[in-house]
Amino acid sequence: MRRIARAIFGLGWALAALAPTVAHAGAQAYEPLSDSVRAALHKSVSDQATPFLAFDTEVEARRWLAAMSSRLARRFPDRLQREEFLVTVHYEAKRAGLDPQLVLGLIQVESNFRKYALSRSGARGYMQVMPFWIKLIGGGDGNLFHLRTNLRYGCVILRHYLDIERGDLFRALGRYNGSLGKPEYPNMVERAWQRDWHYSTRTAESARAEGRG
Repeated sequence: MRRIARAIFGLGWALAALAPTVAHAGAQAYEPLSDSVRAALHKSVSDQATPFLAFDTEVEARRWLAAMSSRLARRFPDRLQREEFLVTVHYEAKRAGLDPQLVLGLIQVESNFRKYALSRSGARGYMQVMPFWIKLIGGGDGNLFHLRTNLRYGCVILRHYLDIERGDLFRALGRYNGSLGKPEYPNMVERAWQRDWHYSTRTAESARAEGRG
């Protein structure tokens, strides 16, 4: 896929200026990793390429961004901040071999799109990543309240759990939330994914047609 839309946006808020809000999500559990797995995960979190929307055409990229941006407007009133978030989600999800819509659903359940969310177990940020991952596989910026750092770790961790579970999303989501074998969390993520973040080319075309009517 060609790099159609690139995004480099400046963040206007400093961490010190905002107090973390409490999240009630679960947390990933520490599990020893083999040297080869640790090395692979470290490599995955260390890439510094500029995020971009990976679509075949610029038109497709703009349609996706517009559709997702309208759904996030209430949570991210600032358009540039909203688009930076969405471009980063899309890039990190695709890079990890995940559906960006799934990642949006997971973020909704984990933190309700609160950048500085902090759970009672210490999980941080949009994707509620546990700090032990920094020491375990860390590379580059270790600030889990940083947008790209948080999304990078969250997507890499979910991909890791999917690989462990041989593609079983239900079990991978359970591992991600620290509730393996329980249905509540996987069901909530799937509901949010399909109900609030479903997207297809057909969806975009229908919305465009309605706008002309």
